Amino acid sequence: MSPSGAPRPGGGAALMRPLNALVERYLPSALVFAVVLTAVVALLALLLTDAGPAEVLRGWGDGLSGLLAFTTQMALILMLGHALANTRPVRALLARLGSLPRTPRQAYVSVFLVAAAASLVTWGLGLVVGALLAREVAAQGRARGLRLHFPLLVAAGFSGFVVWHMGSSGSGPLTAATEGSFIATQLGRTVPVSATTFAPWNLLATVATIAAVAAALALAAPREGDPVREVEADLRDAGPRVEEVVVTPADRLDASRIVTSAVGLALAAWLALHFARGGSLTLDTVNWTFLALVCLLVRSPFELIALVKGAASTVGDILLQFPLYAGILGIMTTTGLIAVLSDAFVGLASPRTFGFLSLLSAGLVNFFVPSGGGQFAVQGPILLDAAARIGVAPEVAIMALAYGDQWTNMVQPFWALPLLAIAGLKVRDILAYTTVTLLASGLVFAATLLIVGAG
Repeated sequence: MSPSGAPRPGGGAALMRPLNALVERYLPSALVFAVVLTAVVALLALLLTDAGPAEVLRGWGDGLSGLLAFTTQMALILMLGHALANTRPVRALLARLGSLPRTPRQAYVSVFLVAAAASLVTWGLGLVVGALLAREVAAQGRARGLRLHFPLLVAAGFSGFVVWHMGSSGSGPLTAATEGSFIATQLGRTVPVSATTFAPWNLLATVATIAAVAAALALAAPREGDPVREVEADLRDAGPRVEEVVVTPADRLDASRIVTSAVGLALAAWLALHFARGGSLTLDTVNWTFLALVCLLVRSPFELIALVKGAASTVGDILLQFPLYAGILGIMTTTGLIAVLSDAFVGLASPRTFGFLSLLSAGLVNFFVPSGGGQFAVQGPILLDAAARIGVAPEVAIMALAYGDQWTNMVQPFWALPLLAIAGLKVRDILAYTTVTLLASGLVFAATLLIVGAG
C-alpha cells in the first residue's frame, strides 16, 4: 500500500516502479530532447561520415523546412480530433457511455475500450476522449455509490492510445500511402494502407492487443476491500464556452448552422467522389473527413471557432518541434549517415528478426522522439533502407516502427500530459498502471512481428 493509502499494483507494474520513478524524475521536455538529439546526430555525422562541420550545418539548415506539409497534416489531425471530441453530440455520447458500467472492473475496462476505439479513429480524438470519459465515469459512478480508483480510470483512458498507430490516423502508414511524401519519394512508390493498417495480420494484432490490455487492466484493479482514491469532486465541465452575441446580420450568419453545414456537406460529397473513383486513404483524406464531421456536428461558426480555439493550444509542440526533426533528417540525408546507420542495422538483423529488432529500436527511440510523425521522419528512412537491403517488405518496417512508437508511449509522459491536465492528476499517479499496459501490449507486438518475420 502506498503512503497515501491508495493500492499499489503488483506483478509487472511493481517490477517496473524503479523505471517509472527514473522516467518521471529525469526525463526532460520533448523540446529539450529534440535539441539534444540534433546535437547527437550532428556529432555522429562528423564521426562516422566524411562530412565536415559546414556540410552538417548546411544539411541541418536546408532540412528545417523539409517537413512543413507533414507538420501541418500532423497539427490538423490533433486539432480536429480535439475539436471533434468536444462537440456536443460526442460529449452527450460520452455521458451516455459513462452511465453503463455497473461494477468497478466494468468501469476500468469500458473506459479503455472506448478510448482505444477513438484512438483507432484518430489519435487526437482518442487522447481527449480517454480523459473526458474517465471524468464522466468517475462522476456518475460516485453518484451511484461505486468505489472507483480514479488514477486507474485515467490510466485506462490513456492506455487506449497504445493502439493509435494501428488505426486510420497512423502517421507512418498514412505517410507511406501519401503521394509525394518523403517515404514515397525514398521508396519510389506509395505503400497502400491495405498492406499496413488494413493488412489481416495488423487487424488481428489490433484485436489481440485490445483484448490483452483489457484483461491486464481488469487484473490490476483494486480488489474488494482495498483502499481506493476516489475522485474528490465532479471534474466535468460544459465544454468550450461559445460566445454568441447576435446584433448584426453578419452575427446572425455566424450563429447559423448554414455555413458550417454547407462546408461539411461539400467535404462529405468530395470524399464520397474521391473514394468512389478509387482514391486511397491518406493523411489529407483523414483530415478532411474529420473536418467534415466537425462542421456537420457543430451548430454554428461561433461554436466551430470556440472549438478550434480550445484545440489550438494542443498543437504548439508539433509546430515547434517538427522543424527540428526535419533538420535531423536533413543531416542524415546530406551526410550519408542514413546509410551508415542502416549498415549497422543490417549487420544485426535477419529477415526473421528484422521486425522484432525494429520494434525494440523504435520503442527506445520513442523516448527521445515522442511524436510518432517526428519519429517516422527520423527513424523511418533508416529502417526502410535496411529492410530493402535485407529483403524485408517495407510494410513490415513501417508497422514495426509504428508498434514501437505506440508501445513505449505508455511510460513516456509526453502524450499523457494533456490527458493528465484534463483529469487533474500527475504522471506518478498513473505510471504504474500504464506499465501494465506496456507489458501486455509488448507481448502481442513482439509475437506478431516474429510470426510475420517467420512467414
